[in-house]
Amino acid sequence: MLEVPLWLYPVAFLAVLGPLVFVHEYGHYIVGRWCGVKADTFSIGFGRKILGWTDKRGTEWKIGWLPLGGYVQFAGDRDAVSQPDANWQALPAAQKSHTFPAQPVWKRALIVVAGPVTNFLFAILILAGFAWIGGQAVTPPVVGAVEAGSSAAAAGLRAGDRIASINGREIEVFSDLRMAVEHRPGERLEVRVTRDGQDRLVALTPHLVREKDPFGKEYTRAIVGIAPPPPQVQPVPLWDAPLVGISQTWQIVRQTGEVLGQFVTGRRSIKDMNGPVKIAEFSGKAATLGLATLIGFIALISINLGFINLLPLPMLDGGHLAFYAYEAIRRRPAPPQAQEWAFRFGFAAIVTLMLVVTFNDLGSIGVWDRIARLIG
Repeated sequence: MLEVPLWLYPVAFLAVLGPLVFVHEYGHYIVGRWCGVKADTFSIGFGRKILGWTDKRGTEWKIGWLPLGGYVQFAGDRDAVSQPDANWQALPAAQKSHTFPAQPVWKRALIVVAGPVTNFLFAILILAGFAWIGGQAVTPPVVGAVEAGSSAAAAGLRAGDRIASINGREIEVFSDLRMAVEHRPGERLEVRVTRDGQDRLVALTPHLVREKDPFGKEYTRAIVGIAPPPPQVQPVPLWDAPLVGISQTWQIVRQTGEVLGQFVTGRRSIKDMNGPVKIAEFSGKAATLGLATLIGFIALISINLGFINLLPLPMLDGGHLAFYAYEAIRRRPAPPQAQEWAFRFGFAAIVTLMLVVTFNDLGSIGVWDRIARLIG
């Protein structure tokens, strides 16, 4: 059983989150520069500055003591979430033209969306590199064996059957099957199976199994009792690698969206949400398993960071884009008071979510059990 030195958790956490925050914010920054907008501050981390300098363009680059995000504050912004400064309209015309609020709505939207898009591009680059170096798994979605007493056995599946689709989702390789099943315990899935050239529909209900990771920690995942055939890997030429990266990124985005939908509809408990403490734990474990595993984990977090930031929640990039969509349709910005209340709501929602996931994280590593034992 592998062990993770305690010092590795914070180091790996910073190694994962730091570059991703930089990539995200640099997307905002560089597109802002292309659009002629001056950046006043580029910050990795929040709170008091522990390191910083100012470049020849007048942009202050700094590192904050709280490494849980970052921001780019453009000229004309009142704060780190791009709320307009009340005095930006009083600036001289030449100076005003380089402020963020003075830009047409399409430029502001382009600058905002650039952050999440850069996260996706970064992940695509990593996954494309893995595909080019190590090839692409192309194990067909064919039943290699069926577990006795499983949902697959009850449905009459047998070795050699091909899983064509699950709930209408096409299954092209065996890993697609796992992604379609592992987050759906207890759900009735409609599965199209091909046997001897004939299609048939069967119903499978995944059940949870407990497994242990290489560090001895238990985790659960849903299965239907199907084992894969012998693995197959196909070489990927350099010019095809980006397409593989795009395809794999889309699969992860799709799965993330499905899991989020389960949280929203109540099919999955908020106890399953993870936050910074769990990311630090996973980062340390990934680092222990090797550089390739750590880089793969970085790609996964980059995709999730891009996805979450596109959610239409005030304070996030998606919230800004929602306001810009309103402005583009109505030909005028949303009322300032409505924006102010929306951002207050967004701030409260994000703080509440952070408290919930941190509570979950601390519970998952046994903090509350230890406190209860001390009290008892």
